[in-house]
Amino acid sequence: MKQLDRYILRHFIQNFFFGLFCFVIIFILIDLFENLDRFLDRQLSIFRIAEFYLYLTPDILKLITPVGMLLASLFTISRFINYSEFTAMRSAGISIYRYLLPIMTFGIIITSFTIYFNGWLVPKTNRLKFNFERTVLGRHPVANTIPNIYVQDKANRIIVINSYDKIAQKCSNVSIQIFNKDSLMVLTNRFDIKEMDWDSTKNDWKMKEVFKRTFPDKNHESMQYIQEAYIANVDEIKKITVDPDLIIKKDFKPEELPLNEFKEFIENLEASGQDASKEKVDYYSIISFPFASLVTILFGVSVSTNRRKGGAALQFGISIIVSFIYLGFVKISQVFGYNGDLNPILTAWLANILFLIVSIFYFFRTQNN
Repeated sequence: MKQLDRYILRHFIQNFFFGLFCFVIIFILIDLFENLDRFLDRQLSIFRIAEFYLYLTPDILKLITPVGMLLASLFTISRFINYSEFTAMRSAGISIYRYLLPIMTFGIIITSFTIYFNGWLVPKTNRLKFNFERTVLGRHPVANTIPNIYVQDKANRIIVINSYDKIAQKCSNVSIQIFNKDSLMVLTNRFDIKEMDWDSTKNDWKMKEVFKRTFPDKNHESMQYIQEAYIANVDEIKKITVDPDLIIKKDFKPEELPLNEFKEFIENLEASGQDASKEKVDYYSIISFPFASLVTILFGVSVSTNRRKGGAALQFGISIIVSFIYLGFVKISQVFGYNGDLNPILTAWLANILFLIVSIFYFFRTQNN
């Protein structure tokens, strides 16, 4: 049996990596034709172009790994059928479940690695890719100054930053508005700050030229001028969730954040009272998407063993269509999750759950016919 497992696994792995290689080449060629004018305008050497596609390749692999699993399942079992090896296995009393064991084991290994690959390695290369596009290709430029930052720091506290200098780690023209906890329509304190500098040793903001306004009731107001003060030394504020990392990460795309940083970013958003539905959907999707490989293995085996519904070409076409339907369903379900209509965890796993049910149903149906 070990020899049979190695035989099945060898053909499956060969087909899997061959499929990945072909799809990577296709995606790179498509992107190359799309960006060729931009490369020529920037007079990039072949080495700089190769550097760009080196950064792009992990993101392509992230997308096509489940499709590679599907094609490997289809090609492997189709080969065994064409050479009557599959019939010989069944005649020897080897069931399809025994055939699936080495393939699913390999699928579990790839899925485990892909979670790490998608969650940590791909964001790092995406950050390099986006930086290459911004600095070399002039796409999606990011200025050193981020304007108009609005943060609901707590349920009763709003922070408005006119501009933030990323290099100097300095905020200009900041307003911190504190409302009554029992009646959020009543403003109790307002701090108008000309400048806030980040002190990395104290992990705190140093405020300069502060006008503190206090509203004890509707008819009275008092004002106090503060030359310099740390946020932690102001009793009405004490601490805010806004820091340089949070500000910069708000300017990043989700694809640039490793899973651990992405989770911290979501926690900071929630701590500041902001809606993090979209970010949660993206976070859980990074975890759930690798498991699509196991679903596509099961579906691919089901399709390829059902010879009565057409030849390999038709089965291949059906499998490709199913792959695009799956990816389309993922995008559609994400829209509902972004809007808060669906639970973020359910949104991320919905496509896997539904297609797993369909795959199991189709698998047992084909085996019982």
